[in-house]
Amino acid sequence: MESKAAATTATEAQKYVWEGAIPLQIHLHHSEVTTLPPPPPALILAPRLGYLPLLVPQIKPFFSSTLPPGVDTVWFEYKGLPLKWYIPTGVLYDLLCAEPERPWNLTVHFRGYPGNILTPCEGEDSIKWSFINSLKEAAYIINGNCKSVMNMSQSDQSELWQSVLNGNLETYLWVSSKLKLGLGGDDFSIKLNSSSLKSRQSANEADASGPIKAGRIPVRLYVRSTNEDFDDVEDVPLVDSWDKVSYINRPVEIHDNGKAFTLGDAVKSLLPELFPNKSLPSDNMCLPEGEDGERSALEDTSNTGSARSPEETGETLREHLESCSLSDTAEVKLIRIQGIEPKPEIPFAWVVNNLMNPEHYIHISVHVRVQEPITE
Repeated sequence: MESKAAATTATEAQKYVWEGAIPLQIHLHHSEVTTLPPPPPALILAPRLGYLPLLVPQIKPFFSSTLPPGVDTVWFEYKGLPLKWYIPTGVLYDLLCAEPERPWNLTVHFRGYPGNILTPCEGEDSIKWSFINSLKEAAYIINGNCKSVMNMSQSDQSELWQSVLNGNLETYLWVSSKLKLGLGGDDFSIKLNSSSLKSRQSANEADASGPIKAGRIPVRLYVRSTNEDFDDVEDVPLVDSWDKVSYINRPVEIHDNGKAFTLGDAVKSLLPELFPNKSLPSDNMCLPEGEDGERSALEDTSNTGSARSPEETGETLREHLESCSLSDTAEVKLIRIQGIEPKPEIPFAWVVNNLMNPEHYIHISVHVRVQEPITE
């Protein structure tokens, strides 16, 4: 009973994350309006941990009477940028709105799917597959195998997915505790909790002096780099192409050396291209095989360790920055996780235990200034 109680006890920060929502104002693209006057925008709350296509059943009734004939192929855009459906809504918002926009104005399309930019999405089934696949990858990173996910019963898998859809944190914690991936009261989680809780009375009084047990933490890092300095998020340039976002899929290596390990340490360890004095995580880690026997799409990585999204064909972070002078020129200007901007000095243990997404990845949006090399 004690272990089950521990598995279903959520922290205040976890509750805050799971209850988080973004107000959306969704406009139908003018090319699909067939009536006068045009329909007003739809106003809805989107769960941060959810995915945009899951909102379609709520959105379509606002626009169904004005749509042109044809088959629905729904996709969203923000200021001309098609939005990747498999990135959680909150992550998209944190990444693309350096200056938070409330409500967030998006455009919805029911026709003309941009297949050259986005992979096909067959509604909830595609999103569930993407979620479970990410969960397998996280399990492999943490445990060295993904057997616990592969061996889930259909009922547990269904209950886990429904808990994410419905925002039911208690059910999620109970089902996911069976996977033993660090949030169910196992030794790894206990050690992390112990190191962070003993070192602070509150998040604002964090003392990063506690040791953390060795291990791998699944992280997805979204990096926007600029050569221009800025002191205000209003000055951050707009993202008008996914080529301007470097997508990094690397585990954070935590070594049991008794030293403090902060969020800033973790981010720098994930960016050896920018901070070469930090150790590069091992790149020879194999990702799990899918149910069809094929390797995960994220295994399509270069030897630099920069992972690409399934349809991403842009350059790697190292290629993008190879002309920059790396020594003492990179500066992390902004870190955003789950809608908050934690200080780099916060214990990474606290981030792991409180700000992780349901698929056991930590999604971190980072803005980095990289100084142009001096040429004579």
